[in-house]
Amino acid sequence: MKILFVCMGNICRSPTAEGVFRKLTEEITPELQLHIDSAGTHAYHIGEPPDHRAQLAARARGIDISSLRARRITSEDFERFDFILAMDRLNYEHLATLCPDDYRDRLRLFLSFAEDISLDDVPDPYYGGPNGFEQVLDLVEIASLELLNEIRRGR
Repeated sequence: MKILFVCMGNICRSPTAEGVFRKLTEEITPELQLHIDSAGTHAYHIGEPPDHRAQLAARARGIDISSLRARRITSEDFERFDFILAMDRLNYEHLATLCPDDYRDRLRLFLSFAEDISLDDVPDPYYGGPNGFEQVLDLVEIASLELLNEIRRGR
């Protein structure tokens, strides 16, 4: 099973989701063979590490995302990944314009897994303060647990 998390620049939300989901998988279901990655819809930060504020917030929760590097989604990603999870509707819509019809069922909003959360979008913390990165981590942890449960149930 291959999971791809996608935001705009691949330096805040999607690498945070990649790190959180990787850690939860290692802790809860190490027997699962999962390939976890992240990408951006835009090429603003290709090759750069995650935003230092995202790294600090993740590190405070025992998650190291410092080795990740931003990349832009490719056409091959739609074929390679079983789940392509957009952090917000804007990026979902952008991905939908790129996604071949045969792979549309792989594309989802990440927070669609978190049924108890009334938000559709993981808010972009880039221009906000440190609390935004904490909120991203909270939302991503909840949705990650539900995604992991869905994968375990074989969906």
